[in-house]
Amino acid sequence: MADEKKTTGGKARKPAAKKPAAKKETAAKAPAKKSAAKKDTAAKKPAAKKETAAKAPAKKEPAKETKPKPKAKPREEAPMRPVVRASARYVRVAPRKARLVADQVRGLPIDRARALLQFSPRSVALDIQKLIDSAASNAENNHELVADDMLISEITVNEGPTLRRYRPRALGRATRINKRTSHISVALTPED
Repeated sequence: MADEKKTTGGKARKPAAKKPAAKKETAAKAPAKKSAAKKDTAAKKPAAKKETAAKAPAKKEPAKETKPKPKAKPREEAPMRPVVRASARYVRVAPRKARLVADQVRGLPIDRARALLQFSPRSVALDIQKLIDSAASNAENNHELVADDMLISEITVNEGPTLRRYRPRALGRATRINKRTSHISVALTPED
């Protein structure tokens, strides 16, 4: 009686041997189900590939006819106006400051731009005025145009290399000071 049932406090317990046997049976059934499921999916995949392979040639046969795009009408070309360029590189002024002046003269005739730059309080105005004068002389000497009839069609200010300088500060520190440079370019075209 002690072998089959153990008593604890007057209650009988069931033998422990029956539970593991049930677990072993479910464990044995589970792998069989998984392997059967794998076989089913493996059997289904090649069949699906065969079906798509059979359908693919059928799709290629009826080719859709595309409508030809209408040809664009040739544009009436405007007479080419000569463009005279000049550029100044490594100008020792920050590009942000130079753009303020460049935006004021963009699109103006040369005589009005010269008057504006002559009375501008900014120091970069002198550099831009020299650049416009250089472009005007290029128009006269190289392209045989009248400089006073030219218009500032394009003026751009790009950033050049930055010179880095250092200044001593408190507690033995050093702070960097950036000396920025600019590349300025001008394009002139004749007025209409």
